[in-house]
Amino acid sequence: MKAIFFDLDDTLLWDKKSVETAFQKTCEYAATKVDIDSKALELSVRDEASELYDTYETRTFTQMIGINPFEGLWGTFDDPSEGFQKLKAIAPVYQREAWTRGLNRLGIDDAEFGRELAKYFPQKRKESPFVYEETFEVLDLLKGKYILFLITNGSPSLQNMKLEITPELTPYFDQIIISGAFGKGKPDPSIFEHALEIAGVNKDDALMVGDNLMTDILGASKVGIKSVWINREKKPASKEVKATYTIANLHELFTILE
Repeated sequence: MKAIFFDLDDTLLWDKKSVETAFQKTCEYAATKVDIDSKALELSVRDEASELYDTYETRTFTQMIGINPFEGLWGTFDDPSEGFQKLKAIAPVYQREAWTRGLNRLGIDDAEFGRELAKYFPQKRKESPFVYEETFEVLDLLKGKYILFLITNGSPSLQNMKLEITPELTPYFDQIIISGAFGKGKPDPSIFEHALEIAGVNKDDALMVGDNLMTDILGASKVGIKSVWINREKKPASKEVKATYTIANLHELFTILE
């Protein structure tokens, strides 16, 4: 094994916890201003955001690049391509509407407060970077022994922001490939083939590590790269998509490599 390709969100960065924390702080703030249950507001906004996100003309583009509705709630998408420019124009409206509709569902009709919460949430998300406990320990042991690549779906501006607020992560990697800059996201085989070409290795000498069966693992399998599914939450296995290996903690990688 010569090269290890890592996913970013919920593999090395604990993005799920970051989003939950931003929601918690924003909704608790809302509860200090209006008579509302903070947890009910979070659920309401999550539902409204997910439904609204799929109604925009950018839906196909966001699916191809791999940008989820909750990233849409804090991203600026200040990236040069036409798809991102459309998303950039839509984002402020989407963010405001998601919060306003979330409030509305709970009987609070206040568009101005929705606008305020839409601006508050991105601040709290940027203040809440979380990294898994073992991330740096494992990367320390791998650095210098393997070619290390980061292959992440998303907008370059947003993914780079995540790396900027966790600056210790970037130096570990020989190359960082972001789907929005490449033009297609995981599981499209072309992004994995691109990584192999840049790394100068063949498929048998590379390993893909990620948390998402439908992007990281499926994409790796399409080009014959061995895969490691990190399943921290004990999710059920899939009959359609099978990883070469399954682990619950990044430390288990060393058993596989040995």
